[in-house]
Amino acid sequence: MTKASEQYYGTGRRKTSTARVFLRRSTGKKGAFTVNGLPQEDYFSRPSALILVNQPLVVAETDLNLFDILITVKGGGESGQAGAIRHGLARALVNYDESLRVKMRREGYLTRDAREVERKKVGKPKARRSKQFSKR
Repeated sequence: MTKASEQYYGTGRRKTSTARVFLRRSTGKKGAFTVNGLPQEDYFSRPSALILVNQPLVVAETDLNLFDILITVKGGGESGQAGAIRHGLARALVNYDESLRVKMRREGYLTRDAREVERKKVGKPKARRSKQFSKR
């Protein structure tokens, strides 16, 4: 691979969301950060999701203008997608620079959060909620 076409990849998962993260060397002066073809500010409506997505870049102390970050994400809701992107971005940054592994591991960004929604049980209104007891 030549320096211009160098690309780093990471897959992130959270709840029912899956994110594919591509880091490519930036062609312009300012690096692009797109999620499903939209700028990240337009894709995420909540500021907390933007903070979550950018955490690996803050820990890595990487110059944002160095990379074009292209992300495709499927499934789940906004918070699950943000978590999946954070996981994938951390993995892609480790592929770029192996020395970042210790920092990312310490912050917990490389650990896959395995919590999933518990299924609804028969005879119950929700997964664990029972019907309200009536004395009469």
